[in-house]
Amino acid sequence: MSILSLCEPKYLELKNRLIQIRDLEVAASVLSWDQSTYMPTGGTYARSRQIATLTEFAHEKFTNPAIGQLLEDLRSYEKSLPYDSTEASLIRVTRRDYERAIRVPSEFMAKFCQHQANAYEAWVKAKSVKDFSLVQPYLEKTLDLSRELASFFPYEHIADPLIDYVDEGMTVSILRPLFKQLRQKLLPIVEALTSASPIDDSCLCQNYSKKQQLMFGHTVIERLGFDFQRGRQDETPHPFTSSFSIGDVRITTRVYEDNFTEALFSTIHEVGHALYEQGLALELEGTPLAEGTSSGIHESQSRLWENMVGRSRGFWECFYLQLQGIFLQQLGCVSVSEFYRAINKVAKSPIRTDADEVTYNLHVMIRFDLELAMLEAKLAVCDLPEAWNERYKSDLGIVPADDSEGVMQDVHWYGEMIGGRFQGYTLGNLISAQVYEAAVKSDPEITVAIEQGNFTLLHNWLKQNIYQHGRKYTANELINLVTGKPLSIDPFISYIQAKYSTIYNLKQALNA
Repeated sequence: MSILSLCEPKYLELKNRLIQIRDLEVAASVLSWDQSTYMPTGGTYARSRQIATLTEFAHEKFTNPAIGQLLEDLRSYEKSLPYDSTEASLIRVTRRDYERAIRVPSEFMAKFCQHQANAYEAWVKAKSVKDFSLVQPYLEKTLDLSRELASFFPYEHIADPLIDYVDEGMTVSILRPLFKQLRQKLLPIVEALTSASPIDDSCLCQNYSKKQQLMFGHTVIERLGFDFQRGRQDETPHPFTSSFSIGDVRITTRVYEDNFTEALFSTIHEVGHALYEQGLALELEGTPLAEGTSSGIHESQSRLWENMVGRSRGFWECFYLQLQGIFLQQLGCVSVSEFYRAINKVAKSPIRTDADEVTYNLHVMIRFDLELAMLEAKLAVCDLPEAWNERYKSDLGIVPADDSEGVMQDVHWYGEMIGGRFQGYTLGNLISAQVYEAAVKSDPEITVAIEQGNFTLLHNWLKQNIYQHGRKYTANELINLVTGKPLSIDPFISYIQAKYSTIYNLKQALNA
């Protein structure tokens, strides 16, 4: 009897068990999405308990020794299959997840999830009244729980297990020198651009109707390829994407009527995530393979669509007349060239999500350094606002107006954990440039098509080369497969130099 006939029933049993577990995790995700969008605040306590119950149950089912036995029984089957086959990949990735999960008690996962739901609501309130003291005790507990989570694993640095949850294979020893190298390249570029004659972006800061902004954004993301039959968009204090299945991927946005760019570019950013989730191969549905490879790869897709497409000259050659027609009073006398320069203005600003492509990674590095300091017990939570402001003053020459604009601006530490979250944004920027370079090299017609309002060439290329695979490959494997070389800062720096030397007419300074 062949290995296939012997192992196929066990493989199917494993797959069915994993789908059941995934269903529990998705149910918890739906409750979390609802809490961030429509749930009345009075439901916080019960909702945190409900999410914790589902999370604990899912974790118990996944760490059941029966899963471990099935994985052991399927080793020979896995070895008999091609590495990139769905079956071998599912066994391999599940084993990796299982070996990590069995280190963490189910009760701890429930406790942490319940705390995260409560901390999120505390953050929403504290941010609205600009009072860090309201959320400080929650953040102190988050830090304790994050450190406890890391303690279940062997590590060189306490942040390594937390980073590995979302960016497998990445460690502090890899990221620190990578970020140092990137910072050294970026600082002179930032100084050159911010010292140049400033770009007038006042056209972006007029009154833009919320309803019309949402309508325009809807048109744009539908053209980019977002399938509203398999997705929806809602509003929330901090934009995010939730995927409950390949047929149910939801994005959120926030709208400021005095800032046109916030809603549009955060929407395109989230659609980058959503296109990835909607583009997964259908055969992966319901399994651990049916999600993005890593935080860095996922962010590369959101940043690619947001910046390399959404902030490109070709994109606005397509969309600007339509936008101008909607907001004739605000943009009637503004040329496409002036608008393009305005949305690409480089400035030292306090808000990460509003930051331009050039300064953005400096924001990420500040957060990365601060969370490492907290995990290393070198920085107490009570001292975090002061440390935050000091870093912004030294790195960007600005001090946030208050803690809402400063240490509380991001939800990550308050609704998730401390450690392992922010590095994905900078990795995403680096990977996006490397992937986009590979896409255009593979099919030079992509840039021409974008100018003509045709995004199908790029979308299909990404589906074929990245989306469909889900978690079959690690991030490093996928980067090498797609671009033919390991991760490098060079494509990103080259992209920044080429684009902004033209916008600011500072070619020699940027290439020095």
